[in-house]
Amino acid sequence: MFKKKRILVYGAGVSGLGVAEVLLEQGASVYIYDAKECILPEKLVLAINEANGKIIWGEGFEHIADNIDVMVLSPGIAQDKPEVLYAKKIGKPVVSEIEIAAILNPGKLIAITGTNGKTTTTTLVGEMLKSLPNKIAVGGNIGQALSKQAQTLTDASDILVAEISSFQLESIDKFKPNICAILNITPDHLDRHKTLECYIKTKARIFENQHDDDFLILNYEDEQLRQLGETADSNIYYFSSERVLEVGAFVNDAGHLIFKDRESTVDFGHKDSLQIFGKHNIENVLAAVIIAYISGVKVEDIKNTLHSFKGVEHRIEFVASVNGVDYYNDSKATNPESTIKALEAFNQKVILLAGGYDKKTDLGLMMQIAKAKTNHLFLFGNAKERFAENALKYDVQNITIAASFEDAVNFASKIATKGDIVLLSPACSSYDRFKNYEQRGQYFKELVRNLLKK
Repeated sequence: MFKKKRILVYGAGVSGLGVAEVLLEQGASVYIYDAKECILPEKLVLAINEANGKIIWGEGFEHIADNIDVMVLSPGIAQDKPEVLYAKKIGKPVVSEIEIAAILNPGKLIAITGTNGKTTTTTLVGEMLKSLPNKIAVGGNIGQALSKQAQTLTDASDILVAEISSFQLESIDKFKPNICAILNITPDHLDRHKTLECYIKTKARIFENQHDDDFLILNYEDEQLRQLGETADSNIYYFSSERVLEVGAFVNDAGHLIFKDRESTVDFGHKDSLQIFGKHNIENVLAAVIIAYISGVKVEDIKNTLHSFKGVEHRIEFVASVNGVDYYNDSKATNPESTIKALEAFNQKVILLAGGYDKKTDLGLMMQIAKAKTNHLFLFGNAKERFAENALKYDVQNITIAASFEDAVNFASKIATKGDIVLLSPACSSYDRFKNYEQRGQYFKELVRNLLKK
């Protein structure tokens, strides 16, 4: 399929290097291009040279592009990059890394997207599907490149579960999940997509190639998603945390998680039996229940997974209790909506740590919630001044602008008293200081553990 093809991989990140390795194993000549020079694994460099490929840093792109068969984009590479525009101008196909994964995948594909909740839902679905006799692989915007995970599957009964971002959906062609879900849509990544309308259209691409034998899972409480559902050719199941549905998954008046289709009604137990909390996690669970159920997972196996699942790292993750103060790591909250969900998950007011790389998202609703749900707001990173201006605008009390991330954590620890909650939920990406949100979360946990030693 890819043998002897000349393929240019643009972007030397995790996905880019992952798909480069896969394509080399498939017999392609691989060219890696990135605007900034990176240190590549020696084994990969040797394989590229042996396959008559090339590594290009910043210059010489056009000469290589003229002689390739296809360009594969890493998620971090935007459509308006000059190199991408040039490739399209000269008629070269430009596809996402997940397109390669879809081509290589011999079995079924489950794809999950949304502004928030993707990682939790994808991880939960992967855990539920482990009870099936099929081979299961999980990847995409979580863990390894999706193409590397797809390559591990060999049979038509195997299942690839993918967390999919809007960045990855920009350049799909024939990418078609058998089951897909859009959990929610709120403004995010507008620095890349420019408008909310463009962001919504990009998210909707996840089901554009589906047919009437495929399934689409949507959040009924998101009006934008109900409107998108009207344009789909798929079989649609809705989920709702706020109302009873005739068909779909919901929480009934007694607080039980229910799934109904045209033939049966299944009770998956009370929401309070879950080990993850918050309305947003109830919605994640409902979406996962639908996906697992229509994938053939037994009811008892779904229940067992629900009752044992403790969530994912960096998402309202309990770190430690220090002198009676509970610390939570929500570093994965890279937009205001995600921080709102974290604040609403707690029954009491919290000491909130927020800031980082400013994506220029609207902060109005977040600051309204912060006024009601925080005792103190500590701000850090290059977003701190704009966050502070918006917090004052909405009359948020007790605002401290910290000189550094470390200072924000240390100051919070000094004012917190027994029974308080300190929550890192930045509402920003991490790129002003950290490599990614995982590194930021790990550092926060290290700082908290250091408090235990004092």
